Amino acid sequence: MNVVSAQMAKSIAGGSMIRRMFEAGNELRKKFGEDAVCDFSLGNPDLAPPVEVSEEFRVLAVKSREPGSLGYMSNGGFAWALDKLAAWLSEQQMVNLTRREVMLSCGAAGALNSFFHTVLEPGDEVLAIAPYFVEYGFYASNHGGVLKTVPCRKDDFGPDIEAVAAAITPKTRALIVNSPNNPSGAVYSAEDMQRLAETLEAGGRRHGRPIYLVSDEPYRFLVYDGCEVPPVLPLSPYAVVVSSFSKNYGLAGERVGYIAVSPRLEERETLMAGLVLSNRTLGYVNPPVVGQYLMAAALGSSTDEALAVYKKRRDMLAEILTEAGYEFQLPKGTFYFFPKAPGGDDQAFVERLKEQLVLAVPGTGFGGPGHFRLSFAVPDAVIARSREGFARAMRG
Repeated sequence: MNVVSAQMAKSIAGGSMIRRMFEAGNELRKKFGEDAVCDFSLGNPDLAPPVEVSEEFRVLAVKSREPGSLGYMSNGGFAWALDKLAAWLSEQQMVNLTRREVMLSCGAAGALNSFFHTVLEPGDEVLAIAPYFVEYGFYASNHGGVLKTVPCRKDDFGPDIEAVAAAITPKTRALIVNSPNNPSGAVYSAEDMQRLAETLEAGGRRHGRPIYLVSDEPYRFLVYDGCEVPPVLPLSPYAVVVSSFSKNYGLAGERVGYIAVSPRLEERETLMAGLVLSNRTLGYVNPPVVGQYLMAAALGSSTDEALAVYKKRRDMLAEILTEAGYEFQLPKGTFYFFPKAPGGDDQAFVERLKEQLVLAVPGTGFGGPGHFRLSFAVPDAVIARSREGFARAMRG
């Protein structure tokens, strides 16, 4: 008897990669000890939230005693939270946003699902530039869409504009970009983003309906060596920004994210109404109450300290990988490396690393076969003790 649908069974099989790595890590820690395993598999930010978050928790402890303080609100979030978010995003995106162009949801994942639920027809295609965050395929298929991958440039993991143009069909509804990119650490330039917007607008005119440029930006704050992430909303009326506060403010478990649409979109009221309705009917109902208060308290606080910590870790791991002879591109952003797998078989090499008590994730799951992902959202001590493991795995 089939207890789940055939599509869900397929998704379970395809989505089990990181879960297996997590379970393998637990088994290795039980066998060899907590301090023996070097786990680079999960992108789980490990730094404390800003002090403003702790202070807001104390305020909420008193506020939560008020009747209705933790009750429902408008499906898109508190008006005061949307106002504050819109003002913060206006400066970041270099456009004039109001609460009417933003919505809060249950993490960036909730916002993306609400968006796809609102705009996709059955069979519509969502383009993604490989390598890409593995969940995008599930988010699209949840709402009848089909994820269609496009290769990146080989030299720097940047977008191959010509390949994107060639992939556009009458069914293309959106291109989702993730810059800074998980898993490659690449940051798309302003020129690349402008050309992508122009390519999508040309494709939309050709096929008679708009193609959205969806920018997923949870790592926007995490860039190194003077690199900058260009604003997306000014590029097109059909530009959309999705993000969360998981990485910049360490609020991953609070599940508060957002979507912002271009104020140049003439039909933005209709789109926003659909997004808010989707937020409710998909079962999110509204964004988390506590998360909205914490977000509002944290907005505008400095991320310099976190950036300095991650840069130090990036440079430590780069030294270890270089010393051992791995080929990789130094990440311009995020907290990920995406080295080439020696011998070309990423899954086999990840198993070889596991024998040395070093946990990584095969690049195949991200649409980047022949590479493997390492997260340096781990303590300095973990990176330091991984040196010999990486060296032994390289020697075979």
